[in-house]
Amino acid sequence: DRVKPMTVEKFVVELRSKGLADSTVRQVYTVLRAILATAVRDGAMATNPAAAVARPRVSRHEAAYLTPEEGRTLLAAASGSRYEPLFELLAHTGLRRGEALALRWDDVDLDKHVLSVSGTLARVDGVLVVTEPKTARSKRFVHVSPAVEDLLRRVRRRQVEERLRAGSQWVERGFIFTTEFGEPCDPRNALRALKAAAAKAKLPASVGLHTLRHSAASTMLTNGVPLKVASEILGHSSISITADTYGHVAPKVAQAALDTLSSALS
Repeated sequence: DRVKPMTVEKFVVELRSKGLADSTVRQVYTVLRAILATAVRDGAMATNPAAAVARPRVSRHEAAYLTPEEGRTLLAAASGSRYEPLFELLAHTGLRRGEALALRWDDVDLDKHVLSVSGTLARVDGVLVVTEPKTARSKRFVHVSPAVEDLLRRVRRRQVEERLRAGSQWVERGFIFTTEFGEPCDPRNALRALKAAAAKAKLPASVGLHTLRHSAASTMLTNGVPLKVASEILGHSSISITADTYGHVAPKVAQAALDTLSSALS
């Protein structure tokens, strides 16, 4: 009963002072508010002090991306790398890094030209495990283009060869992207390989695996893919997240739209 709105505000300030991400601070606030709401329901408190405090805002930053030409240069620099097919898949589908690494062959239906995204590979207590996807809308079907189908067939052929070489050391877990012995790929190794390719291609040091996802999204939007469609492909929880994250492409899209309008009216 000594918890006041000012107490909650002070708590939020302390969380921010620790350098926690905006999204983490908001999640903590949400949990606290739910706890106090339960206390009100049970008669332990008269009112919920957290309800009188504004929900912490999350600052959204426009995502860095590569142009299609830069993307092709990066993939060319990664040629021959074990992770080249992974980079290609990210660039062609806009999947999250963990989503791509969690893919199993059972998730792919080349006859229907779709792959199913149902989990994400993450490191938990030092062990790589497949966990639930980031959001409910992250579970989705993604179209397999001819280019993606080709790279998946290449990965399959290489994996068959590696399984034969590994013999009894092979661990069959069904993953598409694996080590030479069938274990899932470590995201950190994939990142190191991408950094090396970016340096070779003389691209910014800030380029990471998520840059490929952002590049795919930007390319889709600047080439006329509707925002809602792009949002569904990316697996965002809401269309507003897509709009906020890729606001940098809005001027180009608006310019193309008005040029189309003028052409239609001329």
